[in-house]
Amino acid sequence: MGGSFGKCYDPSGSQFGIPTYPWRYAPKGLATRRQLRARGLRPGGQPIAAQVLRPRYRRGPLTAYLYRVDRAKKVRPMTPAKWAALAKANLARRTCPTCRTDAGYVIPTSLGMCVPCAYPDDEQRAA
Repeated sequence: MGGSFGKCYDPSGSQFGIPTYPWRYAPKGLATRRQLRARGLRPGGQPIAAQVLRPRYRRGPLTAYLYRVDRAKKVRPMTPAKWAALAKANLARRTCPTCRTDAGYVIPTSLGMCVPCAYPDDEQRAA
């Protein structure tokens, strides 16, 4: 194995401490958190089983941790209390601190207020 492929291939875990595979060469039965989530699963407290490395030019490699699919648990369903808390948090992100109205969109953090409050002169010119 030559090039960057050989640097990222360590199935015994002697070099990195855990089994390591090159990008897109992970064995079947292992998945990342995102892949588990797409299947409706979560790691469920299990330890990291392996990792996948993707070498990058002039930087450290990208690392993705892998978990065993057979040990993964189902995702916990959202409760009514969680839905209510999420709705309240999203409302707070849409509420302008200056005029105290629901802007209908998430207030940009760069402005810190809704667009009409940030640029009041633009409304007068448009009218």
